[in-house]
Amino acid sequence: MRKRLVKRAKRIVVKIGSGVLVDSRGKVSPRVFGQIARQIKYAMDEGRKVVLVSSGAIAMGMRALSLGMRPHSIPQHQAVAAVGQPYLMAYYTRAFKKYGLSIAQILLTHDDFADRRRFINAKNTVSTLLEDHIVPVINENDSTAVEEIKFGDNDTLSALTTTLVDAELLVILSHIDGIYDKDPGVEPSARLIPLIEDIDSFHINLAGATTGPFSTGGVESKLSAAKKASHFGCATVIASGKEKDVLKRILSAEEVGTLVLPKEDRLTSKKHWIAYSARPVGKLFVDEGAKTAIVERGKSLLPTGIIRVEGDFEAGEVVHCMDTSGMEFARGMVNYSSEEIEKIKGRKTREIENILGYRIYDEVIHRDNLVVM
Repeated sequence: MRKRLVKRAKRIVVKIGSGVLVDSRGKVSPRVFGQIARQIKYAMDEGRKVVLVSSGAIAMGMRALSLGMRPHSIPQHQAVAAVGQPYLMAYYTRAFKKYGLSIAQILLTHDDFADRRRFINAKNTVSTLLEDHIVPVINENDSTAVEEIKFGDNDTLSALTTTLVDAELLVILSHIDGIYDKDPGVEPSARLIPLIEDIDSFHINLAGATTGPFSTGGVESKLSAAKKASHFGCATVIASGKEKDVLKRILSAEEVGTLVLPKEDRLTSKKHWIAYSARPVGKLFVDEGAKTAIVERGKSLLPTGIIRVEGDFEAGEVVHCMDTSGMEFARGMVNYSSEEIEKIKGRKTREIENILGYRIYDEVIHRDNLVVM
């Protein structure tokens, strides 16, 4: 199965963690950048298109400013990233130039994914670069991102990037060599899990968490990223970027790290965007009948099933769908504003025109724009 999945993957997202680029003391090795460039050149020579999602701006900035501790406040975080990002790109530029490849810097925030128009623009940019055999190097725009628009870690960014390029394989390379059944730092008997068939039923608490002074995220964030990618129909390999020729070995279908299988009933690009990229701006509370129709029968959300509206939103925005206990069970893009839904909630579809004076849609959320979480 691994061989089939890996061999057919023509569009690949490779995420490089800070722990791969620098050691525990913050020392940078140009040799590591050269190894990354060489292996990506190998993949491109095989006819694959590769997008690189790279951490490292903060680590580079810390090194340039001789900082021993990672900054905590957002202004310090932004400043250190602004210092470090040019160093990061300079290392990559030199490394890829040696193999005759050009790179392009793309800095993104969550808003670039949450706004549908900006998402499409970013998708078109990356697609054009790949067609021109230019390697996009994507990083979070740490120098301008604030808390509410941050991804939190580049594992999440790499998972969302799979939707930008319609990727079939996500490779997450960091300082850990895969997912274990126990924390290997505590339990000597811990065993590597080579295959996760169903990421939705995998118990995340078994993996523990690992972080370092020059990195964020950990095992939990990698599994969360793999889940997002899996629901887009993209396989994920989580492995150590410290191993020699690890990417080349992964692409040769060697059993390296942990492989997370994609879901067979993959979400469309639009539904994946609704579920994982868009930022819900309100809530619709529905009765049990409406919930059952949506979850079990794949139906649309009609006004008759809505019992309460929270938030101020316009048509075309994404909202949480909540059950009577206050738990989210779905997300969707509304056809009406919060003000309009407030007027038609609990009413029959045929009554919409009499209440509003018009009826653009029968559904408050059409099933094509509705994702069960």
